[in-house]
Amino acid sequence: MVKLVVATTVDPASICPAKELLAMPGWQPGTTLDQCIRSFSNGDVRLLEHDKGIVEEDDLDQRWENATGQTVDEVIFLSKHTAVSNRPALTIHPIGVPHLKEGDVPPQGGKPGWAAPPNPRMGPWMILLNKIAESHNLIPEFEITFEATHHGPVTTKPTMFIEIGSTEEYWRRPDAAQVVALLVWEGLGLGGGPPVGNWSSTSANNKVLLGIGGGHYVPRHTDVIKKDGCWVGQLLSGYSLPMEDPGPSKGKVNAQDIAGTWKHSIRAAYDATKAGFPGGEILAHLDQKSFKSWQKNAIIEFLGAQNIKIGKPGDFR
Repeated sequence: MVKLVVATTVDPASICPAKELLAMPGWQPGTTLDQCIRSFSNGDVRLLEHDKGIVEEDDLDQRWENATGQTVDEVIFLSKHTAVSNRPALTIHPIGVPHLKEGDVPPQGGKPGWAAPPNPRMGPWMILLNKIAESHNLIPEFEITFEATHHGPVTTKPTMFIEIGSTEEYWRRPDAAQVVALLVWEGLGLGGGPPVGNWSSTSANNKVLLGIGGGHYVPRHTDVIKKDGCWVGQLLSGYSLPMEDPGPSKGKVNAQDIAGTWKHSIRAAYDATKAGFPGGEILAHLDQKSFKSWQKNAIIEFLGAQNIKIGKPGDFR
């Protein structure tokens, strides 16, 4: 079983942390994938380095398995983050575009209706990232936050993105690159310590947060995760829940009457989270204030019909 860490040379926020990581002890040149993707080996970790946009290389997990015979158990992408605010940030997020319908063209990779299994390390690594960033004096200059699920590339194994934002100045910051490299180094146990965030369904708390609603930085879900250090699954913001307004109605509006891909998006995110956390108890956490009453009622009705339980903040402790 190997873990893939993926970087691209065309993105400074990707290749700079990768170079910092490769400067640490134990790395050896490894297999070249498809005659163009370089790799480096350290224990059970494989760092892959390619020359395309980070969302352009689909199925790297399957391609690695086919080429080497090594089973991939997780994928971690290093990438830049962009934001209108230009605020410096370090972010973590799952991937997928479950709200898109067949025929839609994903703007940043992936395939319509798909969500990758979330990497179980996301919650524990958010706590570790906060700690490392603070020790390197990046806080409060840098915001440490989750992002919602929103792009590719296609993978089938538990996956997450770690990103540096939000402008060229910060993408090239040596201290930010070092923090991300240390997160991977310590989080995967490459320095000799125990890996952080290994999933076990027999742990004392096997409840997993499936975030539904909120803005791109899912603040209410992030608050629960940072406070309680819980397991984190897919995180669906409001834009991943397209719901057509049913308009004025004298009677109760049923979930099945509300068009849009929101139902598929929730179901795909739930199924992906189940795949990422085998044996876990998946609880939907709703950002209720982000919904109109008819939206909230429809989502709660649909979750009930799908036998998806709803959790309150205290349930994730």
